[in-house]
Amino acid sequence: MKKEDFYYELPEELIAQHPLKNREDSRLMVLDKKTGETKNRYFKDIIKYLNTGDCLVLNDTRVIPARLYGSREGKKESIEFLLLKRIENNKWETLVRPGKKARPGHKIVFGDGQLKGDVLSIEKDGTRIIDLKYEGIFEEILDELGEMPLPPYIQEKLEDKERYQTVYSKNKGSAAAPTAGLHFTKELLKEIENKGVNIAYITLHVGLGTFRPVKVENIEEHHMHEEYFEVSKEAANIINRTKENGGRIVAVGTTSTRTLESIANSEGKIVEGKGWTDIFIYPGYRFKLVDSLITNFHLPESTLIMLVSALADREIILNAYNMAVKEKYRFFSFGDAMLIN
Repeated sequence: MKKEDFYYELPEELIAQHPLKNREDSRLMVLDKKTGETKNRYFKDIIKYLNTGDCLVLNDTRVIPARLYGSREGKKESIEFLLLKRIENNKWETLVRPGKKARPGHKIVFGDGQLKGDVLSIEKDGTRIIDLKYEGIFEEILDELGEMPLPPYIQEKLEDKERYQTVYSKNKGSAAAPTAGLHFTKELLKEIENKGVNIAYITLHVGLGTFRPVKVENIEEHHMHEEYFEVSKEAANIINRTKENGGRIVAVGTTSTRTLESIANSEGKIVEGKGWTDIFIYPGYRFKLVDSLITNFHLPESTLIMLVSALADREIILNAYNMAVKEKYRFFSFGDAMLIN
């Protein structure tokens, strides 16, 4: 399939620049993945589409203030580093702008020197490996020096950093939020639980895959970047029990979907585990575990719109997206949601 097969026209004014005051007031498009029928609802109505005995799977990763600004030792300049993933100890894979100012051997100073780094190597994909040095607690230094890594299409300043975190975020390590989960409130989750819906928490730390565009024309040639995941024994048991009892697995977000499909066997069962996944889901993929998906509206020609086009037919997805444009839904990270049922 070609990259252009996943293109749609999006007016710039529909790209959401800020989150709504109340999380669950976002709009919700409910899409029947077989017929293509759509219904316009609000996110608080999601509970009507979840059945007793279903399982809602949430990614509990927490975004770290992963955007840092530094300079080469002894120079006055600004170099932007985006921490993508911890490789080992204090070695991180990073995106750097401008890259020419961060070459192997360069020493980087952040802030007033609370944090320093040695650029070790340039990888094939252009990312840099940097070895960070500091005294004290890394998370506290990062909180002081780092910024929330909002996507480049968001131009407005985020007043409350917690609005780029889900209310159930727990395990620090992401360079971007699993945005489908931003619509949930603690109260709504409690209502869902009280209805008899099982809730399972898994972790996938969002990394470069979220930021990297598809550059090849033939999408089968695109290579996904590895991202770290963890699935506990408790979560695996909840998910397996739901399947055995005939309930649906409703993944919240493409990150939860990719984690579940990475760890599921051919019979749709999972076991606890942790590791790295570079799974790329696009049309033709046969889902082993996920039945339904709650997700945001994604960028044209992105791996994320390719994933949702695998769960529903590509034409059905593009028709739904064109309908969302017509109905003036809000798009991308702080935008509205879709339930593919």
